[in-house]
Amino acid sequence: MMTEAGLDEGGANHPQKIFRREKWMSLNGEWLFAFDDQHKFSRPKDVTSWPLKILVPYAPETRASGINDQGYHLRCWYQRRFSIERSEARLILHFGAVDYQARVWINDAYLGIHEGGHTPFSFDVTTYLQEGEQVLTVCADDDPMDLTKPRGKQDWQPDPHSIWYPRTTGIWQTVWLEEVGETFIDRFRCSPLLERWEIGCEVFIQGNCDVEMELRITLSLGTQILAKDRYAVIHHEVHRRIAMSDPGIDDFRNELLWSPEKPTLIDLSLELWCGHRKLDQVTSYTALRSVTYNRDRFLLNGRPYYMRLVLDQGYWPETFMTPPSSEAIRKDIELIKAAGFNGVRKHQKIEDPEFLYWADKLGLLVWEEMPSAYRFTHESVQRITREWLEVINRDINHPCIVVWVPFNESWGVPDLAEKVPHQHCVQALFHLTKTLDPTRPCIGNDGWEAVSTDIIGVHDYDDQPDRLLKKYATSGHMSVTEILNRYRPGGRAITLEGYAHNGQPVMLTEFGGISFVDPNDAITKTWGYSATTSSKEFWRRFEELMSAIHRIELFAGFCYTQFTDTFQEANGLFKADRTPKFPVAAMARSTRGVGLGRGELTGVPQPPPIPHDNEAFELNGELSGGADP
Repeated sequence: MMTEAGLDEGGANHPQKIFRREKWMSLNGEWLFAFDDQHKFSRPKDVTSWPLKILVPYAPETRASGINDQGYHLRCWYQRRFSIERSEARLILHFGAVDYQARVWINDAYLGIHEGGHTPFSFDVTTYLQEGEQVLTVCADDDPMDLTKPRGKQDWQPDPHSIWYPRTTGIWQTVWLEEVGETFIDRFRCSPLLERWEIGCEVFIQGNCDVEMELRITLSLGTQILAKDRYAVIHHEVHRRIAMSDPGIDDFRNELLWSPEKPTLIDLSLELWCGHRKLDQVTSYTALRSVTYNRDRFLLNGRPYYMRLVLDQGYWPETFMTPPSSEAIRKDIELIKAAGFNGVRKHQKIEDPEFLYWADKLGLLVWEEMPSAYRFTHESVQRITREWLEVINRDINHPCIVVWVPFNESWGVPDLAEKVPHQHCVQALFHLTKTLDPTRPCIGNDGWEAVSTDIIGVHDYDDQPDRLLKKYATSGHMSVTEILNRYRPGGRAITLEGYAHNGQPVMLTEFGGISFVDPNDAITKTWGYSATTSSKEFWRRFEELMSAIHRIELFAGFCYTQFTDTFQEANGLFKADRTPKFPVAAMARSTRGVGLGRGELTGVPQPPPIPHDNEAFELNGELSGGADP
């Protein structure tokens, strides 16, 4: 396959770095665009004029798209022309994500439909191609008022309010073409089995499998080959456990294990062969790591590990949910780690795969949370279940993902405390998740009203450190169960009747939310859980809150709200442009609980501060962003 711009042969910029092929072509860039609010058009030929141009993959609501229109729009159309050379290969057209329902045509031939605004889909376009120029058309339907679809933080009101943000319509992740053979590797799954020093590998093949084929799997670390095996393809599949030499003593084992402190990735090569002919090759990576819990503690690689998470909404001012660049993602993760956190709770968003790649590579724990619907109907249950399955299927191979979260704060199941069908819905998604992936913990409903969960998540925005200590300290006469039964942050029971605490870890998975806006910034409308008027006061309150949290032995981890200011929500540690509100080095000391014995409490040594390479945050040798208090 050749293109006007040339074929990407390296794979380094591939939009799915965990599933890379050599021959692919990006279809991002300038497309023709038209709004169709009255649903006048039903097929490409109906669109007689294209009044606008848009820069894909940015949504039309964003400035980066060139449209910058945040109004209500029910339908929009896209069209792009491109040229390719015909070959014997098959061509697969991929979409990273289109919100919410997408119909696709190529050369006026209808390819199909996909529903779900956060997950990928693809079509084999080989037989629809014509000589010379190709015409690709997409119709995206996205009703702004439909509360039965998973929509996350997208506001249904005309202007963003409270904790809700502008809408995202249409294409918001990469579009690309990929070349494959008649028979090719469709998908795979790697499951680390740390207790046996093995990696389970399942590979699924598409196409003609009538001839004898073999799959060649290579695992390597740099120039060191860890395993190199060949397996027969049987009924389109290969299922094997790949045993590696156990280094034995922990010092040597730790060199191979993945963690935020040492994110070792193992290169993976999958080659499909028929005799002496290579049919397909996929390049990827995996990791040796385990995540589970034992009694009241979360375990990483079999050892107690205290999670220091920050809530990350995943928005940027110019591009909204779409990352502006790979470098922007990398710098976000570097900032988060520099501030002392070892993980993020990605809130109400299925993140771009590029984020997960950098989290794998740089070492950042990720809680993956399904964007919520806001009504409970048969349709909403079907929609969230279907899309959640696609989420798990897309991201199950990323070692950074350590917890699945299908529901948050009873959103989409608003009568969870009173209605059994709502409880059954949460339980069903919890057990379905554990069926598909028994290797990771799952929180059925994070925040309160727990019915089925591996971790009890508590959301408490009490801004008084002394009160938090008094509520959750276990050194007094109350047991953990009594504490969880007694307090109702947000007016909600932490666990529901009949689903009492059963020894699981308890984590404070939302707290803080201190709002501070620099008076020199031209921001008129802001929102937060509590407010301060100066950087010094913000710094002091953050330190006091963190000091209290680190003294509460009940908690096996925490998640501070939040990483950055996001539109009107001004409770970030950083401004929307990623400028820190007070020195990052000071954030790190408080976040890690330096001097409070947190490392000794959990058996996890505290890593040194992570240097940041962005000169914008350097001042006299120290990470800066606020005056000393």
